[in-house]
Amino acid sequence: MARVRTLVRRRAGVLAAAAAAVLGLTGPATAGPATAGASPATASAGPAEAAGPASAVGFANAAGPASAVGPGEASGPAVSVRALPRGHDVSSHQERVDWPEARAGGARFVYVKATESTDYRNPYFSGQYRGAREAGLIRGAYHFARPDRSSGARQAAYFLRHGGGWRADGWTLPPALDIEYNPYSEEHVCYGLDKERMVRWIRSFGDEVERETGRRPVIYTTTEWWRQCTGDGRAFSSHPLWLARHGAARPGALPGGWRDWTFWQYGVKGGLPGDQNLFNGSAARLRAFARGR
Repeated sequence: MARVRTLVRRRAGVLAAAAAAVLGLTGPATAGPATAGASPATASAGPAEAAGPASAVGFANAAGPASAVGPGEASGPAVSVRALPRGHDVSSHQERVDWPEARAGGARFVYVKATESTDYRNPYFSGQYRGAREAGLIRGAYHFARPDRSSGARQAAYFLRHGGGWRADGWTLPPALDIEYNPYSEEHVCYGLDKERMVRWIRSFGDEVERETGRRPVIYTTTEWWRQCTGDGRAFSSHPLWLARHGAARPGALPGGWRDWTFWQYGVKGGLPGDQNLFNGSAARLRAFARGR
């Protein structure tokens, strides 16, 4: 969800357009030129502010043949991707979203960036979060992790105080942790933590969220980062997976421990504001997931 170099964003945008065309979820590649927030050339962001999760996918984009599913890869949902609920994720770059228009455009859920580290709050969060609900979207909040700044538990507590809560009302998605490549340093993509310390950091964040809300947080990541920075750790398979993979017709290989994905971010640009996502299930299953069932 962090905005990285202009070159990376341009590459991701091209791949996203290809993915959207394959999925048949958007119009031509030129559709919605401003829906992903500020363009790479004009991006002026707060701390790691992004159009949404996984702009960092450009570091090691896993896009392969559009129809290829090799050994160890997820075979995809039982129903056609065209039938899966569409959604998106937004941050301060989208500012004041036209939520009725997003709903009319096919959005059924959205994740909104709430916080980063323990010193940044999305200034548009309240309006975005409230507006999504008023338009009839199931919505949730996400936190951009900074493992180099403070403990997982401390960041989780900050997130929960500033929008990261959950309740079983059928309209609120579980809190989400965005853990990915370090947008501030290509040299320290794992934030200076070794694999064991990274696993402990993620566990600390998750334990605090579960203690306060009763739900394990969704984990947003890429397969490549997870392998590099956690050693493909298999300790978090009970957490819903939000996988970032752009430019492919299927999610592809999953991080260690997960047998399936819950959300898939397949592109950074498309018919909805921000990044483009799918939920792996029916509309009824999405509502049940929001209720905690």
